[in-house]
Amino acid sequence: MFNKILIANRGEIAIRIIRACRELGIKTVAVYSSADQHAQHVQLADEAILLGDAAPKESYLNVDKLIRAALDSKADAIHPGYGFLSENASFAGTVESAGLTFIGPSADSIRAMGDKAESKTLMKQSGVPTVPGFEGLTSDEEFKRAAKEIGYPVLIKASAGGGGKGMRVVNAESELSEAIESARREAFNSFGDENLLIEKYLADAHHVEFQVFGDKHGNLVHLFERECSVQRRHQKIIEETPSPLLTPEIRAKMGEAAVAAAKAVNYYNAGTIEFIFDPILSSFYFLEMNTRLQVEHPITELTAGIDLVQWQIRVAAGEKFPFTQNDLHQHGHAIECRVYAEDPSNGFLPSTGKLLQFLEPRGPGIRVDSGFKAGSDVTHFYDPLLAKLIVHAENRDAAIQRMQAALHEFIVHGVVTNIDFMQAVLKHEDFTQGKVSTRWVEKTLESGGLLPDIQPQSAELQSLIAAALADVVFVGAKSQPAVSNETDPFNPWKQANSYRN
Repeated sequence: MFNKILIANRGEIAIRIIRACRELGIKTVAVYSSADQHAQHVQLADEAILLGDAAPKESYLNVDKLIRAALDSKADAIHPGYGFLSENASFAGTVESAGLTFIGPSADSIRAMGDKAESKTLMKQSGVPTVPGFEGLTSDEEFKRAAKEIGYPVLIKASAGGGGKGMRVVNAESELSEAIESARREAFNSFGDENLLIEKYLADAHHVEFQVFGDKHGNLVHLFERECSVQRRHQKIIEETPSPLLTPEIRAKMGEAAVAAAKAVNYYNAGTIEFIFDPILSSFYFLEMNTRLQVEHPITELTAGIDLVQWQIRVAAGEKFPFTQNDLHQHGHAIECRVYAEDPSNGFLPSTGKLLQFLEPRGPGIRVDSGFKAGSDVTHFYDPLLAKLIVHAENRDAAIQRMQAALHEFIVHGVVTNIDFMQAVLKHEDFTQGKVSTRWVEKTLESGGLLPDIQPQSAELQSLIAAALADVVFVGAKSQPAVSNETDPFNPWKQANSYRN
């Protein structure tokens, strides 16, 4: 087993990895940018190393600095978390070349699945059903011919990367050229690769993904599905497992296809095979593979009873994954809501500022993965995810009720959040009936079916809260003896003065 692991990430996923390492008796090294010098993951790790300025390219995306930090701290391995360099084949190869262990799949597997065009071709060869489409196109004329053959609407999509970047839905030929140009531009800016592919856009389909897990000894299984259809701008908001749509027969077929897809690239460690599912025809198609740990992995952990992060580390260290497919079962129902600092009433634009209050819910069956606390700064440099709120209950109805209660108890002041928006989604009859497709949020917002009940904090209200909290701190500080304020290092009122200033 490793003695020390460097975590090449930040926020809640860095903290999640730190906790897994602590339970395994492994020391941790956090890395951070200048914007994160007071972040929780920096405080919780055994060591912390400053990488550089706030911009990701100067810190969390700087391969040379990350490798140097790992070598200087005498770490044995690097865990990339998710996002940043987690699906960068070159980074994985560089880690191994430096004599360190990359906690994830091989660079070859990442490379094979990292290009959506190449992975679709590979899946076709492996007998995994794929969305009708074409890869390797370059000119607008080629795209036009392909779109006519597929039939509108079509989806223009970046070959590299993920997270909804470089994706455009095209409803008519008159929109195609502009969509190609803007998708290429965004793809190049996001991933350094402007190559695109085109495929049929399934407007009312569901997004269902399967967690796969393998070791370096040839064992590979799936840990069942996650329903991820509640999305905005191609980004997931609410995930759950089991999916309310899948029959045992469809679940078995999709699980077999997921394992076959992973075996096609000799995959090991944690990964996710994403499918588009048509509930009317009960048909499914390979979408892409994420060669890393997913944001929504906690709901799989709760229903499958497996600590995925610990097993990522153990498998990377050479251990065998001891479970066969027959050993794995789902227990109860789990839901995850992503609490974002964003304004649903204003196009889900990010919200920044200082967290004046951040009170997480607690109780049986409630889990919160977060990298923030009261007093933390929410900046524009990184993803606006504040926390992942996860609940587990005996069935879906009970899980929905538990999530509604937990969201009601989640108090955030200082930035606008999507908490009320998620409450509105959970209460909607389409969600309770499992009828939410990937475009449901967009269409329901357009019809005015969600936002009327949402009342985000106004700027005036936030200012009043800030002023009230500042007054409390000021009065408390004035009531203490001034003589001890500067000399006693454990004086809480000294901390209060610092907070107020």
